[in-house]
Order: sequence, then C-alpha cells, then structure tokens
Amino acid sequence: MKVLCFWYATEDEINYIKKAMPPGTEVVAPKGDYLSRFDCAYSDVKHLVVDADAIIALSVPQGALELAKKLKVFSWMHSGVDDLRQMGVLSLFRERGVKLANIRGANAVAVAEQAMMFVLALAKKTLFKHQALQERNKPFPLYADEYRSAMLHGRTMGIIGLGNIGSRVAKHAKGFDMHVLGVRRNKGKPVENVDSVHGLDELHSVLAKCDYVVLATPNTTETYQFFGAAEIAAMKRGSFLVNVSRGNLTQEKPLYEALKSGHLRGFAADVWWSYGFGSAFPAGSGSRLKVHMLPNVIGSDDQAANADDVLERNIEWGTQNLAEFAAGKPLTREVNLDLGY
Repeated sequence: MKVLCFWYATEDEINYIKKAMPPGTEVVAPKGDYLSRFDCAYSDVKHLVVDADAIIALSVPQGALELAKKLKVFSWMHSGVDDLRQMGVLSLFRERGVKLANIRGANAVAVAEQAMMFVLALAKKTLFKHQALQERNKPFPLYADEYRSAMLHGRTMGIIGLGNIGSRVAKHAKGFDMHVLGVRRNKGKPVENVDSVHGLDELHSVLAKCDYVVLATPNTTETYQFFGAAEIAAMKRGSFLVNVSRGNLTQEKPLYEALKSGHLRGFAADVWWSYGFGSAFPAGSGSRLKVHMLPNVIGSDDQAANADDVLERNIEWGTQNLAEFAAGKPLTREVNLDLGY
C-alpha cells in the first residue's frame, strides 16, 4: 500500500504514519520549495499520485486527484468538506468508489475555546476598553449603555448545531451559569449540558429567547446561507451572534444592517464569506460590505484551530482513518459523499 501526503511532511511525520500502518506500507511526501509546507504544488506531486492507494491531505493541488486512478481512500485533515465539494472531488470519488474520511472533532477543543473567547470579548467590550486604556481615555459616564459590559451569568445561549464543537461550547457556557438551548436536526436526542434540544422548525422561537447565539453547524446544501433576515429579526434586540462554523451560513447584508441599526449588539466570527465562484475572501479584502470593519465586530479570520496540540491531533486522527481502512475496519469518520458530512 502506498500512502501519499499532500503536504511537505517532515521525516518525523512520515515515520509516524508509517509506524501506524501495516508492515510494508510506503509513505511518501512531496519535496520542493514552498511558501507554506501545508500546501503542495501540482508539479511536486504529479509523479507520486499516479500509483497512490491512499492520500492524507491538508490541501489539494488542482488537477492532482484526476491522476490518482488507483486511489481507494482519502483522509481529509479538516472537518468540513465544502472545499472538496466546490472542486468536484466528492463527485469524482462517487464515480471511482473512493472512500472519504475527515477528522471531525479534532479541532473541537480549540474552536470551542475560541467561541467562548468571542462571547466574552463581545460581552465585556474587550477591544474597545483596551483601546480606551491605550489612549488613556476612560469611558464616561460610568454605566452608560455604550460602555457597560454584558453578563453571561443567568443569560441564555442558543447553540445551532450540537456536534463536537457545539456540545463543548455548551459545557463551557454551563461554567458561566448560563441557560443553554440547542437546535439540531435530531431533536429527540438529549445532549449533556443543554437544557433543551429543539428541531430546525423551532429555530425562530429559540432565537427569540437567546442573549447569545453560536453557530456551530456544518455547511451543507441545507445550511448554506440559512441564517438570513428572518432569523436575525427573530433574535432579541441587543443580542450577540457568534459564528465558528462556516462563513456562508450567514447572509451578509441583513447581518450588516442589524449591526448598524443596533438590533444586534455584536458579532464575532472565525469564518468569513465566499461568493460562489471558488475563491474565499478573507476579512479585509473581500467582504462586500466590510462587516469586519464595524466597531461591534471582532474576528480571527480562520485562526481558531491555529493552536497548541491541533496539528498533532490532525495527523493522529488522519492516520487513524488510513489504519482503519488498511485493517478492513469501518471508517469511524467516513463522510457521506451525498450528504457532504
């Protein structure tokens, strides 16, 4: 069996994967000059991919998978597969019978911590008060609406999506004595630390009760831009919205208008928008309405998973996918190619 790494893997990383696989497994990685070692150039993998049985990847060079005629399993070291869908990879795998597995949950700890950082930073006006300190401009008068922090204690948080990230956010919220409401497809399944679980048909009634709303649902054909004007209007006036899932869950224009009008007190996101033609627009250059420039918005531009322990866990779980396949076991984290998760 030949395993190909779609990044400029170190010798230690290659040896880690090889040790986890059956004896005789060949593990290879591209070599060449690079700006980021976690991407790889088509020219550096085209000669390696033609006879690869398995690929473990952090990115996909355009055109490379078309050459992988022997490919049987692809281990994607991310949770979401929307990038693969946009590249036509899911349909290619369906045609060729390739199994796809991801590492959903590998970055859940880091992303859930980021979500709570956002909740606290918005509530406590962290950036505003830090800037006031730097300028030696103490907010006055005391307790004025525009200067007063919000509280978490006794408030209600709504979490849309109760997977690995959402359920961990709920656990953190309980540490702040919050009331937690959850929305998920399967509302009949209880979730620890969630006071009540609701279906998507109850979304608006849940939003009306929440002081904080966290989006943690995967980006699928069902959830693409599902959070729009009606959902924002259903939220409490003065509530906060946090998105740590995918930028395209939310519709940008009604969000911008709600933040400008004060209907929403604040918005935070680790994710931003892409506009349907394959190019992701980072904050600062692509958001059409410059949501990230509003004074009641904070963001981290896809940096939540850039944290201690995450890379090591990504490789560990990505390798587990390949080891399960090689042993003939069901893939614990197999992606349904039709559903996209």
